[in-house]
This record gives sequence, structure tokens and C-alpha cells, in this order.
Amino acid sequence: MRAFAKAAVLAAAVMIGAHSSAFSQATNAPPPVISSLGTPTPPHAHGTAIAGAIAANSKLVGVAPKVRLLAVRAFSGAGESAQSTTFNILKGIDWAAAKNARIINMSFAGPADPMLRQMLAIANGRGIVLIAAVGNAGPKSPPLYPGADAGVIGVTATDADDKLMPQANRGPQVAVAAPGVEILAAAPDGKYQITSGTSVAAAHVSGVAALLLATKPKLTPAQVRGNLVRSAHRVPGSRNEVGAGVVDALAVVNPGAK
Repeated sequence: MRAFAKAAVLAAAVMIGAHSSAFSQATNAPPPVISSLGTPTPPHAHGTAIAGAIAANSKLVGVAPKVRLLAVRAFSGAGESAQSTTFNILKGIDWAAAKNARIINMSFAGPADPMLRQMLAIANGRGIVLIAAVGNAGPKSPPLYPGADAGVIGVTATDADDKLMPQANRGPQVAVAAPGVEILAAAPDGKYQITSGTSVAAAHVSGVAALLLATKPKLTPAQVRGNLVRSAHRVPGSRNEVGAGVVDALAVVNPGAK
């Protein structure tokens, strides 16, 4: 029997149990949730969509529906105004590491942060796979973090035709691409939503990484990255735009299938 990896989700507030039609309570109880802010917050559309893209297991099916999900409330606020602090993000990462998360999905982007960079280097050294959105600030934007930090797998978004999302950041920090345009996703209160962005693309890559670790649990973060990059299928665009190409879940877990 395969042991499925634990994946931690850092995004706006997420509550898995809030969407009964995406997460079957009979097979996947709500994951443990930490409020890094110390106070309860209602489910957030962004965080719920990210968690669902990874692990939904009912009417909607995520990439890795049997993954053990750890949901981290590191952000507060509603809609596009959700914000966090270095302290809250560091606290969430530390909590996820203490819970033995193998993957940390970071569906957020912002300026460089030396303290966060140091924490991520420690997590990476402990064998945690770090995956992050490269950001949606456009082709002229400077690099955004943590997607551009060393040891982090930066993910961009493509559409159903494998074309790059125009709003996506560009640069050498882009490792791979994944579907991230007009994605049907879970939303709070049993609803659904259509969402776009590198955040949901990063979630898809985190799901593929979880599938890989379920088959090869001893892989290091560098080896996981190498597998994702080597198995990606090339699509139009430069390396700074789409990285190695779009992730291919089948090729990742079964290299002979490519």
C-alpha cells in the first residue's frame, strides 16, 4: 500500500469541510487547520480553490485526491485584498514542517523577503519540496517571491491550448507550467468558481509532486524538481516564459509512458 505524502497549502484562508461536494467526508475528513493569525477566519475562495485543485475527491477530483492535506491560514482579508505578514508565513511554514509535510504549496507572490528565504532554505535542506506561483504581475514585472527563491519550484500558468497566460511573470525562476486559466474550482459554502492564475497552476504541480512522492518517497527536493522538468512536455514559448514546459503527471509517475 502506498503512503501518500503530506502537502501543506499556504494561501488565503481555506476550510476543506466547507465544500461537501468537492471533499467527501466519508473518505477525506477535513484536514487540520492552523490560524497563524490566532483568530478564526471564514473560508476564502482563493484558498479553497487551491486546496481543491490539489486534493478534491468527490464531484470535483484534484490531481492527488488521496494526499494528506495540511491547510495553513496564513492570510487574512477578503477577495483580492487578502494579506499576510512575514511572521504569519514563517509560522505557517514552521508548523507545516513540524507536521512532517513533504510538500509546501505557496500560492502567493510578493517582494523578496530575507527571513522567508532563510526559512525556505532550511525547509529545503530538511527534504521539503517547495512549490510556488511565479505571480500574475505581467511580463515586465520584476521577479516575485517565494517563486523566485533558490530551491523553490516556480510555476507559471497556461490555458487549454497550452498558451501562456498573458498576465504571468516571466524570468529564469519559471521551472514548469501547468493549467491555470479558467479552471473550474471548489468555492466555500458548497459552491464552484472559475479561477485563473499562477496560484492554481502551482497547486496542480504540487498535486503531481505528491503523486511522485507516493511512488518514490525517498526522492530529494532536487530529484523531484528534476523529474518534473524532465517529464514536462514542450509548448510554445521560451524558457523564461514556460520553463521546461507543461507538467505531465503520467510521465512523472511512469517515465516510460512519455
